[in-house]
Amino acid sequence: MELQGSRILLTGAGSGIGRSLALKLAGKGASLALVGRNEARLQELASEIRKNDGKAYPVVFDISRADGQGEVVDEAIRNLGGIDILVNNAGVMSFCEFSIQNPQDIENLVKTNVTGPMLLARAVLPHLLSRNSGKIVNVGSTFGAIGFGHFSVYSATKFAMRGFSEALRRELDHTCIGVTYVAPRATKTSLNTDAVVALNLETGIAMDEPEDVAAAIATAIEKDAGECYIGWPERFFARLNGLFPRLVDNALKRNNRIARGLLKR
Repeated sequence: MELQGSRILLTGAGSGIGRSLALKLAGKGASLALVGRNEARLQELASEIRKNDGKAYPVVFDISRADGQGEVVDEAIRNLGGIDILVNNAGVMSFCEFSIQNPQDIENLVKTNVTGPMLLARAVLPHLLSRNSGKIVNVGSTFGAIGFGHFSVYSATKFAMRGFSEALRRELDHTCIGVTYVAPRATKTSLNTDAVVALNLETGIAMDEPEDVAAAIATAIEKDAGECYIGWPERFFARLNGLFPRLVDNALKRNNRIARGLLKR
């Protein structure tokens, strides 16, 4: 898919992978509707893109809302002249013992990571279908293929988005609309608490720079990939877990011990 001249609605644009991805896509000639909760960050990012002769428009919206997705799509269409690509990137994480996890935290994870992206995809899909072209990109996680202890709800939400992406791709197989699921591994963003960073360090889990992840996502879009897992050996373990989950159970026992210790500190 050609990014030059494309019109992209990007969520979670204010920081982390989303910010780096916005800069990468704008650098490739895309026009962007930048969706996020922090207006100041979005305005700053839009200004940076415009200074480099790009096109970007802030759209302040909380993806966890139960309504308003149609208005977001309409605003993006007004500013961009249409939408060619939706990138569902916004997300939240939680590292804790599930048995004591706050119910409101569980609800927020599901709303932000699953329901919100689905509703936004539903809102943009009629526009794509009317032209029989475009792409929906869902940014998930390695945790969407490997269930990690102490990230139970987070993993569940990413499994859900992987399944949603696969099913929607098949549902749209009679159209020219693509669906791409991209699964980054651990990334150096504010999404990670100090405890998560310590867990990654103690278990030897690599953490990518957001700029590298953004580049990989852009490439996946350009290549019309159905699924893209970023990083090795995570890509291998994602496949192995699908075939021999008990092997991965044993491999993760040390990680679980370390996680329990960190959560007790």
